[in-house]
Amino acid sequence: MTSASSETLHVAQAAFQDFSHGLATGDWSRFLAYLSDDFTFWFPAGPFKGLNSGKARAEAFFATVSKIFPEGLTLTLERTFNSGNTVLFEVRSEGLMLGHPYENQAAISFDVAGDKICGYREYLGVIFQIGG
Repeated sequence: MTSASSETLHVAQAAFQDFSHGLATGDWSRFLAYLSDDFTFWFPAGPFKGLNSGKARAEAFFATVSKIFPEGLTLTLERTFNSGNTVLFEVRSEGLMLGHPYENQAAISFDVAGDKICGYREYLGVIFQIGG
């Protein structure tokens, strides 16, 4: 595995902090500011299953996440891996999903281009439906 440059790692770690803030508070503005114009993301379930493109689609996705976790979701970072322009964060999450206790383990991957996040992928330990 090749190492990401220190700049790539710095951008990904800063964006991850703002991603975590979005999950905890529902305020995604800081994370969304990191997204490139050609941003794509992949999610494993629900109406966002598969490959999605564009900032508007990302905004809709993260707004839906905040509706499902209205009291916020807490991430605990377990490990960070990197290769080239990709940085992967292995996390544990917990909170209330639509009022029910929720715990999961996930891998969240950011692709970095310059000072922007151009790609996001999430791999969940437990699959659930988002938005029906």
